[in-house]
This record gives sequence, C-alpha cells and structure tokens, in this order.
Amino acid sequence: MLPEWLETPKEIMTARSPVAQYAADAPRGVLEGIRILDLSRLVAGNTLTQMLGDFGADVVKVEPRAGDTLRGWKVKGVETTWKIYSRNKRSLGLEFRHARSQDVLRRLAASANVFIESFRPDTLENMGLSPKVLLEANPKLVIVRISGWGQDGPYRQRPGFGTLVEGMSGLASMNGYPDREPLLPPSYLADSVAGLSGAAAVLLALREVEVNGGQGQVIDLPLFDPLFSVLGPHAANYRLTGKPKARNGSRSSDTAPRNVYETMDGQFVCVSASTQGMAERLLDAIGHGELFQDPRFSTVAARLQNVDELDGIIAEFISSRTLAENIAFFEGAEVTAGPLYDISQIIEDPHIQARGLIEDYPDADMKTLPMHAVPVRLSETPGTIRSPAPTLGLDSRDVLTEAGFGEDEVESLIGDGCVLASDTPAEEVNDGS
Repeated sequence: MLPEWLETPKEIMTARSPVAQYAADAPRGVLEGIRILDLSRLVAGNTLTQMLGDFGADVVKVEPRAGDTLRGWKVKGVETTWKIYSRNKRSLGLEFRHARSQDVLRRLAASANVFIESFRPDTLENMGLSPKVLLEANPKLVIVRISGWGQDGPYRQRPGFGTLVEGMSGLASMNGYPDREPLLPPSYLADSVAGLSGAAAVLLALREVEVNGGQGQVIDLPLFDPLFSVLGPHAANYRLTGKPKARNGSRSSDTAPRNVYETMDGQFVCVSASTQGMAERLLDAIGHGELFQDPRFSTVAARLQNVDELDGIIAEFISSRTLAENIAFFEGAEVTAGPLYDISQIIEDPHIQARGLIEDYPDADMKTLPMHAVPVRLSETPGTIRSPAPTLGLDSRDVLTEAGFGEDEVESLIGDGCVLASDTPAEEVNDGS
C-alpha cells in the first residue's frame, strides 16, 4: 500500500501499457546512417554506444568468442547488465587472434563512421590497425580510444578499471564520513561519466566531418579525465586553502543545511537549502525563523561553522514525523526536501511511472525485463528502444554482407573460425567474479 502522498492518479495508471514493445519499425532517429564499430568492453564504451544507438546509430558490437565482458555479469544466471547496455545494437562475432581478422576489421572500418576500442595503449598498433592505418583507409573515420589514463603519460600502460580511477581521481578521498575510511561509489561511475563524455565527443567529431567538411580524428578518452572534471573546483580550492577537501558525510562544504535526516518510520528525507532564501523558508517552516536573527545561523558561512547544532534542530523536527508526513509538510511549505529512495520505492513512484522512466520489455530469460527509458528527450527526434541486446554473433552475416563481403567469403570466414555466427558454439564466458 502506497502512502497517501504517493498515490498514483487513476488516469495515469490506466494509460500506461503493462509491457512495452520493441519498436523495430520505428524511425531510426536523428543518427540514422551512422555506423559504429564498437570493439570496446565493459561499461564506458557500452554507455557511449547505447546513447548513440538509442538515437538511431547502427551500433555493431564486435565481440570475441567469449563475448563482451558484460555478458558474464549475471544475476541469478541472467545477463542483466548486458541486456540493458546493449539494447539497440547488433553483434558480430570475430576471433581477434585469427590471421584473417585484421583484414576483416580494416574492411569494416573503411565503411564505418566511428571506430571504438578500449584495449591497452599500443594494442591496436600491434594488431596492425593503428589510427594511421585506419585513417588512410577511411579519412573520415572517427576513432575513439578508451583507456584508464590516456594514450600518453607515464601511467598510460597501467590497468584502467573504473575503481582505480575513482580512487585516484580524488572522488573517494572526499566521499564518506570523517571518522571512517574513504568510500568508493557503488556503481560504474567513472565508466558512465566517460561514456557520456565520449558520446558528446563523437558527435562533435562527426559534426566536423559532416558539417564543416573536415577529416576524421582520434578521440583520446581516458576514464580519469572526465571524472576529475566533474568533481568541481577542487584544485583551485586546494591552492587557496592548502587543504584537500575533507570527508563530510552527506553535508556540503559550500552551504548549510544540506543533509539526510531519519524519519519516525525509519525512512530518510534529503534536505538541501542551498540559497539564503530557501534556508530562511526552511527554518521558518519548522518553527525556528528566529534563528536568522542569531549570528550563528544568519549567513551561509555562519551556518557552516555551526552545522552540528543546525542539523540537530532539523533532525528533531523530521524524526517526529513519518516520511509521508514530512514530504507533505515540506511540499506545502515549498521547501526543497524530498525522500531518499531505494529501487523498490523508485519503481512505485507515480512521477517515475507517469513519465515512463522504467518500462517492461519482452525478454527470453525474465519474461519481461524492466529497463530505463532513453534518458534525454528530444521533442522532434526522440530516441527509441528498437531491439533487445543481441545474442553473440547474431548479426555477423548481415554486417559483413552490408560491408561488401560476398556470400561465399562470409561462409569461408565462418567455416575458417574467423567469424562467429549465432550458430557457432561459444566458450563459457567469465562469470564476473
């Protein structure tokens, strides 16, 4: 039973389809005609190509016999991570170590718009497919090179998993509570930020080719740089203060009050009064408007100095009410406060449901697969979920034929073990442990 403040209007609930359908016949989107060869593994490259695939790009995952690493990240035997990140994509199976694979990749790249890889630096060169070689065959090609630390610099050959980047970027050092160890994020944060940055970079490079008549180019996309860039003015603040940003729990070092407070029924409310006017409105609403006459709370700087006492006052108010009572009260007072959700509450929220942020799609393993919608919404050329994530090698024959390979040549590559089709036995993939 949902609390009263979460009850969904009947017209919204009845308007929603219980199971969405893959829109196989939908218009391909604003990126129709853009072909992407995605040789990358893990989350960064798959985030990048999912974003572009949602808007119509033809994304071809080029996978080895074991498949993309994400296929091995299973929950109760189901490839949930792969299914989410690889919707709207096609799969070409390719044995990278086969003698004929370099020629296959070179010919595919000659007719592609974007080429993405996430090998360690120099691996592409050792395969005989350096950017110079690829650009000679296709001067308009956009090449994305994903790595942990970049294509140059003393750390270029270090392993580059997102966890290491999240630790070294400064993120973990300021995440958590001051009396405990630093905290790494619980999600693929470094990879996701890099993937979204990479999608923007690809569109910039494609515009140079298509609008300005320019040439293809190489995009150096390390995980480290985009994550560091979104952490704010920490280098400047350090230079001014001589001190790294301290761990501060859920508090802000820039404004107060800002925290998470427990309710009477064991739930949590997030409060962020990041402007002077909002702080005044909050304290006035909870019956402590007089505090703005107190020099300890009259300015942002003063509130930061006395944040323990300030948090205690707010916590006392919130802890005496249930989550539903708190949210109803703060909404009525037009105070910036909201519930802290876990996934069970997210999927039941009427706003999330009304906007169709999570939809169920037909799935061979789960019957229906809940999947997030296209995260950005264009009014005239919206993104679309057209097809489920492919099985390994599902589209090998089609992709090669479209690139100019003859039927006999395709069957020769498959029979020779260079190309893997959907009926080619696959090795057991890594289980992600």
